[in-house]
Amino acid sequence: MDPVIVAETVPYLSLFSAISYGIASMAMVFINKAVLMQYSHSMTLLFLQQLATTFLIHFARVMGYVKAKELNLATAKKLFPVSLFYNANVAFALASLKGVNIPMYIALKRLTPLAVLVAGFFSGKGKPPTQVSLSVLFTAFGVIIAALGDFSFDLFGYTMALTSVFFQTMYLVLVEKSGAEDGLSSVELMFYNGFLSLPFLLFLIIATGEFPNCVYLLFDKAISFSFLMVLILSLVMGIVLNFTMFLCTIVNSALTTTIVGVLKGVGSTTLGFILLGGVQVRALNVTGLVINTAGGVWYSYAKYQQKKSKPKKVITDEEAHHK
Repeated sequence: MDPVIVAETVPYLSLFSAISYGIASMAMVFINKAVLMQYSHSMTLLFLQQLATTFLIHFARVMGYVKAKELNLATAKKLFPVSLFYNANVAFALASLKGVNIPMYIALKRLTPLAVLVAGFFSGKGKPPTQVSLSVLFTAFGVIIAALGDFSFDLFGYTMALTSVFFQTMYLVLVEKSGAEDGLSSVELMFYNGFLSLPFLLFLIIATGEFPNCVYLLFDKAISFSFLMVLILSLVMGIVLNFTMFLCTIVNSALTTTIVGVLKGVGSTTLGFILLGGVQVRALNVTGLVINTAGGVWYSYAKYQQKKSKPKKVITDEEAHHK
């Protein structure tokens, strides 16, 4: 047997996780917007999504369909900040969708890669390569240009979206750290996140005044077949989005996950102008979109060069045996 084994990440898994997350994330924006246009209780919608995720994973684990460890109190305590930041991100994002059209919502959320880059630097990851830094700054510059073309300014919506960017940055950095240090799979991270989210969201539903009207309205709307289908689709896609997001962050990195979000936003923005946005296409929007896309492509090339230049990790037979 060869005395050394070359340990490499599977490129196909990295690519699959990134593409899957991009598609799921793009679809989820439109599905959530469609639900919220008929059912404005965003906290209740998030609660239902997390409840569906928790029950599905628990059922799949009991039936042996997925391999996941049983609930561990020590791990739950450690992952509580992840759940807290995740739900805060989604809650503020859903709130912003009530007042901001989809193209501008996506433009604001594209500031996340810059925030992740800064957070990574201050958390001890060191200074990223120059090309990576410049490409992310270029992407953020495109966001600003695109946002200047929005004359339907909504202060509340913008504030909610920017707050969501902060919380998204925090939970992505923590997810990357948890996956690397604790060896948790994406399914296990999803289960802990969903389980820990339920009491927190239940408190928010009561604190924000959604209860009990959210229950009455839900039963009233449930008689509509079209609404019921969109709601079920939202619950299913919530599970898919969480899985692909955690998988992409663990397999790749927090910054890569946010850049995938930037690139998928190109399609979302275009469709948003046509389907649900209700906004006029302006020169500043198009210019910002082009700059933003170029920044995303530049980042992809920079990360490829960075990974290509890294020496392959070599482990001995003895280390491989312990693994």
